[in-house]
Amino acid sequence: MTDERVTVTAYPDGPLLVRGDADILDADGHRVPRTRRTVALCRCGLSTIKPYCDGTHKAAGFRTDE
Repeated sequence: MTDERVTVTAYPDGPLLVRGDADILDADGHRVPRTRRTVALCRCGLSTIKPYCDGTHKAAGFRTDE
């Protein structure tokens, strides 16, 4: 991990975009493999590749609060 700034952007009705060198951990605290510097994390709970987003939120009609 570097001292590079990490940003997390919540997209309306969509995923959380994580940019930068951040560790993604599962519920047990184990590091989740990551192959890209920018990743989209699922917020709807329906993705087949959790914790990452696969776009399922669109078909499911997932909506976030304003």
